[in-house]
Amino acid sequence: MLFVHGLGYAAWVWEDWMAAAAAAGHDSWAVSLRGHGGSGGTAARSALSDYEADVVRAARSLPGPVVLIGHSMGALVVQRAAAAANAAAMILVAPLPPRPAVHTILAVLRRQPLEVPRYIAGRPIKLGPHILYAYPDDPATAEASKRLTPDSPLVQYQFLFHRPTRVPPLPVLVLAAAKDRLVPLVSVRATARRYGARLRKIAGVGHTMMLDPEWSEGWKQIESWLADGPPTAAHPTGPPPTRRGRSDSKEERNHG
Repeated sequence: MLFVHGLGYAAWVWEDWMAAAAAAGHDSWAVSLRGHGGSGGTAARSALSDYEADVVRAARSLPGPVVLIGHSMGALVVQRAAAAANAAAMILVAPLPPRPAVHTILAVLRRQPLEVPRYIAGRPIKLGPHILYAYPDDPATAEASKRLTPDSPLVQYQFLFHRPTRVPPLPVLVLAAAKDRLVPLVSVRATARRYGARLRKIAGVGHTMMLDPEWSEGWKQIESWLADGPPTAAHPTGPPPTRRGRSDSKEERNHG
């Protein structure tokens, strides 16, 4: 399993889910895209294609096909990288859609109007905890917000102007956050329909569901999906989407 973070985050955002994966016997890695976390390179001038290359490079370094798990922007990157990464399956968490994310940009500008000048001027926008989490005053999520780093202004523009991506047929699970204030449910449903994917709505969590107090609810849905065997009717390809083996987890940082 290869985890891919969203805008401003890094591999650390997956710590709880990776621990749960390890406890369930899954091998897992998390990539820090260039300019994020402890990776090299810079995010300032990066494009979606650069992040895509980071994920493909990380996936190809792992033993065998991987389940790509992406959150928000990372879910969009996963969709773009799936073919070249030889993915066995995709799990999209509160995903940005494969087509221009108009609803998401409007949500940011409506809820954080002070970010409008920054967005127009091509500067990194800063998402507040009230838009990222169901419980923004929770100490854990408040601390996580302090760890966010500026991301690429070019990528922010690409959310509106990128083209839909062709994804090979493979099993797909889509998770929606019931209290998502960034990616509306209508957008998440459209993504699920595009891939003929199962959509599971997680109660009690916000956009960054891996960090909310109810973070385990999302993981339970993933574990159930994997245990049942991902459905293959809509996307019939590939070997089983996860390997069982070591009961540890490893972070893979990409050096751009």
